[in-house]
Amino acid sequence: MTTAEWEAVRALPSLRRWSWPIGPARSASAFVYRALKVGDQVAAVAALCAALIVVNIGDLPRGVGEFLALRITVEKVLLLVMFAVCWNRAFTWLGLYRRWRVATPREELTRVGAASLLGACPTLLFRLFSATGAFRLETVSLFWALSIPAILVSRQIVRALGTWVSGRRPREVLIIGSGPRAQALCRVLRSLNGADDPGASLIGCMDVEDTPATAPHLPRWLGPLRDLESVLIHEVVDEVLIALPIRSCYERIQEVIHTCERLGVQSAYLADIFEPSLGQVGYEEPAFRTVKVVQDDFRLIIKRIIDVVGAALSLVVLSPVLLLIAAIIKLTSPGPVLFAQQRYGLNKRLFRMYKFRTMVSDAEARQPALEGQNEAQGPVFKIAGDPRITGVGRFFRRSSLDELPQLWNVLKGEMSLVGPRPLPVRDVGRFSEGWLMRRFSMPPGLTCLWQVNGRSSVSFERWVQLDLQYIDRWSLQLDALILLKTIPAVLHGRGAQ
Repeated sequence: MTTAEWEAVRALPSLRRWSWPIGPARSASAFVYRALKVGDQVAAVAALCAALIVVNIGDLPRGVGEFLALRITVEKVLLLVMFAVCWNRAFTWLGLYRRWRVATPREELTRVGAASLLGACPTLLFRLFSATGAFRLETVSLFWALSIPAILVSRQIVRALGTWVSGRRPREVLIIGSGPRAQALCRVLRSLNGADDPGASLIGCMDVEDTPATAPHLPRWLGPLRDLESVLIHEVVDEVLIALPIRSCYERIQEVIHTCERLGVQSAYLADIFEPSLGQVGYEEPAFRTVKVVQDDFRLIIKRIIDVVGAALSLVVLSPVLLLIAAIIKLTSPGPVLFAQQRYGLNKRLFRMYKFRTMVSDAEARQPALEGQNEAQGPVFKIAGDPRITGVGRFFRRSSLDELPQLWNVLKGEMSLVGPRPLPVRDVGRFSEGWLMRRFSMPPGLTCLWQVNGRSSVSFERWVQLDLQYIDRWSLQLDALILLKTIPAVLHGRGAQ
C-alpha cells in the first residue's frame, strides 16, 4: 500500500487488521482458506517423503514385503502430529492464511520460505528417534528446499480452483455513506483490486442527505437513501457496504439492512461500532459483519462441482440426441436451430440463455400483437395454444427437450442444475414489488420446485412462493430431491406448454 492508502486504513480502526478482500464470493473464500491449509500440509508431507527417498535411495527396502515390514510406532505417529501442528502454526503466524492472495509473488515466496524453515525445525527431533539413521541433517535441509516449490505449486492449484468456483468477475458493491468512513473504505477497496484478483467494483454511493458529498475517492452518486429500493431493483448489486456513522444513523442503518433483506441483497456493516479512548481493539475476524440472505457456505462449492460434472457428462452422453433434435428442427422449419434470449441471472445479471427453437423464427417480433391474449397471471406471458409454436416444437416443449442447450449455460456458470427459472427482460420489467427481486439471490436453474409442481398450471404468485421457499430451505438434499422429481414430471409433461 502507498502512504495515502495506509492513512485510509488508519482512518478505519476495524480495517487495520482486515485481511480478507471483498472480491471473491464468501463461500469460495472460505473454501480457499481451508484448501490452502490442507494443500500446505499435503505438500509438506510429500516434500518430506521425497527428501527421505532421495537421501536414502541406496538403502530403501526391496520388495513390498520388506516395505510393509517397516515399523510404524505410536512414537512416530505422535512425532508426525507434532510436526503437522507446528507446520500449521508457523504458516499462520507469518500471515499466510489471512488472505488467500498475498500482495506480490515475491512477498509470498519470502513468507513461505520463512514459514517452511520455521516449520522444518521440529523435524530435527526425528533424528533422535530414527533407529536406522535414515533421518539425517541432509534430509532436513533437502526437505526445506523441496517444500518451498511444492507449497507454491499447491497454492497456485488451490487459487486456480478458487477462481474457477467464484469467477474472475468483480463483485458489484454499493457504498452507503459519503463521509470520512465511506471515503476511507473506498480507498481501501480500490487498493485491494488487482489484475490477479478483480476484487470489488464500486458501482456508486448513497447517503442520508439529498446532496452528494464532494470527495475524489467516492464513486458516482446514486441518490439519497429513500431511493435505495429503486436502485437495488434496477442495478446489479452483489453487496451493500454500510459506512454510515453508527450513533447518528442507527435507525437508517436498520432500514438499509431490512430493505436489503427484502430484496435479497447481501449487506454488511463495519465492525468498529465503538472506539475506545485508551485501549486497543483487536479484530480477529473480518472487519465487516455480514447479513446474508441465502445460505452461503462450502456446500455451494459442492453444488458448483456437481453442476460442472453433471452438465459436462450430460452434454457428452446426450450429444447424439442433441444432434438429432437439431436436425429435426432444421428440416421442419426455416430459421436457426437455437433460440438465444437475454435472461436475468444471479443478482439480476443478464446472460444469453440457449434453447432449441420451438417457435417460428420471428416469434419475439410477433409477441406484442398477442399480449391481449395472455392467459397468465402476473407479469409473465403464456398462451395455451400459442400460434407461434411449430409442429415439432410443441412436442419438444412438452418433453422439455428444448431446455437441453441450457446445459452449456450451466457449464459456463451462468446457471445451475437446480434453481429458480431465469426470467426474460420483458417479464422482470413488469415486476411491481421489490420483494420479488429476492428470487434473483440464487443462480437460476434448469429445474426447480415450480418445474416439479405443475409448471405453467401454477399461478405466478405460487411460482414465486415456491422459488422463495427453495431459497430459504436450500440444501444439497433438496437439490437431489428436485432432480429426482424432475424425471417423472418431464415424462408426464404436467403443466407444460
